[in-house]
Amino acid sequence: MLTLKFLLWTSAITIFYSYLGYGCILWAYLKIIKAFKKPQDSKPRTFFEPEISLVIAAYNEEDIIEEKIKNCLQLDYPAEKLQIIFVADGSTDSTTEIISRYSRVKLLYKPERKGKVAAINRAMSFVTTPFVVFCDANTILNEACIKEIVNHYSDEKIGAVAGEKKIISHTNSSDAASAGEGLYWKYESILKKLDAEFYTVVGAAGELFSVRTHLFDPVPEGILLDDFMISMKICIKGYRVMYEPKAFASETSSFSMKEEQKRKIRISAGGFQSVLQLKKLLNIFKYGKLSFQYISHRVLRWIVCPVMLPLLFTSSLFLYYYTNEFWYLLLLCLQLLFYMAATAGFIFASKNIKIKALYIPYYFVFMNAALYLGFVKFLNNQQSVLWEKAKRK
Repeated sequence: MLTLKFLLWTSAITIFYSYLGYGCILWAYLKIIKAFKKPQDSKPRTFFEPEISLVIAAYNEEDIIEEKIKNCLQLDYPAEKLQIIFVADGSTDSTTEIISRYSRVKLLYKPERKGKVAAINRAMSFVTTPFVVFCDANTILNEACIKEIVNHYSDEKIGAVAGEKKIISHTNSSDAASAGEGLYWKYESILKKLDAEFYTVVGAAGELFSVRTHLFDPVPEGILLDDFMISMKICIKGYRVMYEPKAFASETSSFSMKEEQKRKIRISAGGFQSVLQLKKLLNIFKYGKLSFQYISHRVLRWIVCPVMLPLLFTSSLFLYYYTNEFWYLLLLCLQLLFYMAATAGFIFASKNIKIKALYIPYYFVFMNAALYLGFVKFLNNQQSVLWEKAKRK
């Protein structure tokens, strides 16, 4: 009986801490620190416009590549200080032909397709500027994003800057993919803001992030989450990753939950791979704040919570069976209601019936199911770096 109670409380506390408690603790800590900290005079914003490169890996992006190029050329940054590099290795459509029409853009192309990691590593050998920005080919950047990013580099302790990802929801697309992905990124943005204020962002998203060029280490072949690994290795070197919400990349949501599932499974497999690659970060005595954030924000959610969810359900079921106590019945019923809501969300979404209240439980269960599938792919080494991108609306 004691074992069951221990398992129940351990799983309940872990799940709560991972998804809500960690953010609440950071928020409370920062509030307390600010309350006791003497107000400082706001420093005037320094004029800082260094040379910078924009690197975009593009594979068979003929439908959007011209819009992307025009977006890059319209960025509010001196043209003579902005180097734009597109890597279109392996593309078999008209992507390279479209890029080659623009003289301000440097095109790198090889017929062989080796994946995004190889493309980024190759592009970095052509970068001659002290800073570099990475973004996806299917995202649109706001005009001021480069200026907002480089402003952080006036602080020598900042090694990288993570931008904001925005999901564009069309008025006629309030489906599970749009709502679920949009809610998730709003939640992640709140955590990133808190993370950055506490110490550092724990892993940048590939849609838009920047690094100091001299801190970039070539990404090993076979790595799935190149953006995460690049930024975390910079943290390991003792630098911080800042968050800049005024620099954002906008993209439409996944075309369907099936497409979103492909994306989440790949990210999940990459998450397990990253934890294995960065296992030294589990040493909180050596890495302190960084380890605390990494374990709380990433490891618990990727590795531990998917195990704790069924453990919480089974332990509460057995405890009610053996004790017949009301509290265990209540906990069991709440879980059943949550999973029933998730199931209803799945059914309604498949029939294109839009009930937004069901998207949160549906997307939560969906994400954790993707972690299980991603783990299987990781164990079987089935997730290729030559992944097919999820279709977007």
